[in-house]
Amino acid sequence: MSTEHEAQVTQTLERLHAADDLDTVEAIRVEALGKQGWLNALMKTLGKMSPEERQTEGPRLQGMRARVADAIEDRKAVLEAAALEAKLATEVLDLTLPAPAAPQGSVHPVSQVMDELAEIFADLGFAVATGPEIEDEWHNFTALNMAETHPARAEMDTFYFPDRDADGNRMLLRTHTSPVQIRTMVGEGAPVRIIAPGRTYRSDSDATHTPMFHQIEGLAVDQGITFADLKGTLFEFARRIFGEERQVRFRCDYFPFVEPGAEMAIDCFVCKGEGYILSPTEGCRVCKGTGWIEILGAGMVNPKVLEGVGYDSSKYTGFAFGMGPERIAMLKYGIEDVRLFYSNDLRFLAQF
Repeated sequence: MSTEHEAQVTQTLERLHAADDLDTVEAIRVEALGKQGWLNALMKTLGKMSPEERQTEGPRLQGMRARVADAIEDRKAVLEAAALEAKLATEVLDLTLPAPAAPQGSVHPVSQVMDELAEIFADLGFAVATGPEIEDEWHNFTALNMAETHPARAEMDTFYFPDRDADGNRMLLRTHTSPVQIRTMVGEGAPVRIIAPGRTYRSDSDATHTPMFHQIEGLAVDQGITFADLKGTLFEFARRIFGEERQVRFRCDYFPFVEPGAEMAIDCFVCKGEGYILSPTEGCRVCKGTGWIEILGAGMVNPKVLEGVGYDSSKYTGFAFGMGPERIAMLKYGIEDVRLFYSNDLRFLAQF
């Protein structure tokens, strides 16, 4: 039987040497090494042999299998190389043809909105200011008149670092871009007219919140600034970003760093402020039937904040506002889940 197997191996090797195409080589491989191949059938007989027989037959059969497998790979390599040479010999590459079009990227929708907001406020006289994303408690909370017991200081809402700075302040990932306002007032003095765009971080995650998000905050400090200046600035911003026909509404709200504080809403651009689209019994989904959409918080800078950075609050007044570009983008483009902005789904991003 051993002689018969060796003869079969020799015959297989001769057939491989004579094979002149890859299909023939594959047929020989299946015949010898496939599930139903004769070499595999021989390997299965080892299980029925005695230990002594397996010690003899095992290495012999493994050697036969290896010889056939190596010959198959060698013949495939020879035929593939010959096919490539033949193709290169006959194929002409026209280097004057234009290259295939490369896929084009686009600006992220949140970045688009931030750029548009920067342009709007630049036209209104605001410069862009930036600051560090790793802040200390004084700039992020204390200088903004946020008490030690303020909920935002809780570790469940803010990402703290284990180390403190040289003055003993805890370090954290900034929760808003308001520290940029403090740094600008301390470093440059009055008058000030800036917007502070950038990344911010809070421990929150759901359909309308992400742990990392963006904010654009604005600050204007000078002599004689009133709430009318704030309303006029934000009214113009709303018309520029959402349409010339927009109306705005201000209602009282509380923020530690402004006094008085207000929330600003625009009339719903879907239901046109009616609260419904087709029937009064079916409220508008965008404004939840109210006819108004809240878009930002604002107010006059609290005198304690001005005095904390060395300004004379009897001489200077100012206003501040803050908004989330993600929310503006969601309203502008009709997006219901903020997490879509960071899912990296090209089908979603290609729409903008």
